[in-house]
Amino acid sequence: MNAEILCVGTEILLGDIANTNAAYIAQGLARMGFGVYHHTVVGDNAERLKNCLSIAFGRCDLVFMTGGLGPTYDDLTKETVAAYFGRELKTDPECLRQLKESFARSGRPMTENNLKQADMPEGAIVLPNPFGTAPGCIVEDGGKAAILMPGPPREMIPMFDGPVQDYLSDKIDGVLVSRNINIYGIGESAVEQKLRPLIAHMKNPSVAPYAGRGELRLRVTARAENAEAALSLVEPVVRDIVAELGDYAYAIDAKNLEQEAVRLLAEQKLTLATAESCTGGLLSARLTDTPGASAVYLGGVVAYANQAKIELLGVSPATLEAHGAVSKETAAQMAEGAALRLGSDMALSTTGIAGPGGGSPDKPVGLVYVALHCRQTGTEVLELQLARGRQDDRENIRQAAASRALAMVIRHLRGGRPLIGA
Repeated sequence: MNAEILCVGTEILLGDIANTNAAYIAQGLARMGFGVYHHTVVGDNAERLKNCLSIAFGRCDLVFMTGGLGPTYDDLTKETVAAYFGRELKTDPECLRQLKESFARSGRPMTENNLKQADMPEGAIVLPNPFGTAPGCIVEDGGKAAILMPGPPREMIPMFDGPVQDYLSDKIDGVLVSRNINIYGIGESAVEQKLRPLIAHMKNPSVAPYAGRGELRLRVTARAENAEAALSLVEPVVRDIVAELGDYAYAIDAKNLEQEAVRLLAEQKLTLATAESCTGGLLSARLTDTPGASAVYLGGVVAYANQAKIELLGVSPATLEAHGAVSKETAAQMAEGAALRLGSDMALSTTGIAGPGGGSPDKPVGLVYVALHCRQTGTEVLELQLARGRQDDRENIRQAAASRALAMVIRHLRGGRPLIGA
């Protein structure tokens, strides 16, 4: 059974708010096995909304709608859906009771226009909203159904996860199961070329790439009658792809590089510190944005000026004089100094020229050194050229340097072990 998501609100069209509802609903429907092929956003206009409904029901059976259930004149979703199905709006006594109780509890006066929130299309299934004043509803006709939910995510999400999913439970004709292969260090086109013989003619499972912040994710998805059967289709494909990609595949079902780095550090009971120059705390921020980082990340030093490198990290003035701040020697001493001062098992450092100025023929914009110091194995330094020839690459260079540093940690902690079958 196919579904479509139709979100109502001029504020979404204008970009005043992000349409996170559509993403949440789509992910939930995919987990339940419903096909979703179209997302639509329409403003607060009854005629255009009615036209969108007609188009949507011409190509699917279920239309999931959010927004337009409030008390004001431009909240037109229920009215438009009722008119589309030829239903009258009638006051639902239970909705009215709950509405009055909600206002009484909050101590706010209930104005006359709030009463419209208790009006429901005749014959609708009412969806309670314990987190707001706008109940949702489901209107069915001739094998089609419109599922109406409020726009605020704090109200929509529990409604979708609760009564809406209960309603959908007897309509599921199979399930979708996905595994995500996390990839770093190789571009999307190169991945496609390497994997083309393997995945070119696949239908079930299917393989889809998703790119973001210097990383790539391959989602392998299969449909079957139950989760176990779907997973049995997915796993061999995941294994074959990982074998083909080698070290470029750094994790399965990780959110990003920092999450996998934190997971591996925790698994091996190791601690990490950072010393940053060109990344200016970005590496530290990405680590501390990750749940669980407090168990493994001890802290970091942002040492931008040479004097800070000397005083805070113990970088030798002679090293800076002979090789400069942007050098493998300085990167190594920064990492070693961070590990010594913070007492960590491992430490990362970054130093480079993020641009747009500051480069030279010998040390161009985009030159970055990343060092990883490990108490047991010593110090490794990578020399990177991260510029892409644009004048606005400063942020890209900084993000790429942080990502390469995290990838160094992951590959060191994996120690050459295969991602699958380790």
